[in-house]
Amino acid sequence: MNTPQFPVGGYVLESEPSRARRAEWIDELEKTPEEVRNAVAALSADQLDTKYRNWTVRQIVHHIADSHMQSYARFKWALTEDRPTIKPYDESRWAALADSVVGEVGASLALIDGLHARWVLLLRSLSDGDFQRTFHHPETGLSPRLDEVLGYYAWHARHHTGQIVWLRRNRGLGAVDNPNG
Repeated sequence: MNTPQFPVGGYVLESEPSRARRAEWIDELEKTPEEVRNAVAALSADQLDTKYRNWTVRQIVHHIADSHMQSYARFKWALTEDRPTIKPYDESRWAALADSVVGEVGASLALIDGLHARWVLLLRSLSDGDFQRTFHHPETGLSPRLDEVLGYYAWHARHHTGQIVWLRRNRGLGAVDNPNG
């Protein structure tokens, strides 16, 4: 069986999402820490080192923490500066560093817990106008609105959690209780 690139489906940009849709995405981000934790529950060190395409389960967990940290900072910059230019990072090179390759996932799970608690608090405080704020991405040349970025990161969490759940279900890593996988 081929490993699908997008086990939960590819990202689809929703233009002009409603307030209700944004609330759904915020709820998803609030549940992300528990869903990631459930996805890796009871996996051995060897199982955490099982590859899903290019990255191991361990690297995927660390990537979620790294990527969502970046996004949280980008939200704060966009909310406090006028269309700031963000600093891109090479996620593949980050995933190749020792902390991602051999680091215990518990540290990233704890980071995701705290980060998402803060991020969700911030997101729930935003006005409709705040979600229209943008930042500039120098590599893509795009200036996405925060509501678009929110939708992407809700999908991003489902996407990577879905990869881990897919591995568990299809590569003999054991069952997982994760409704989104």
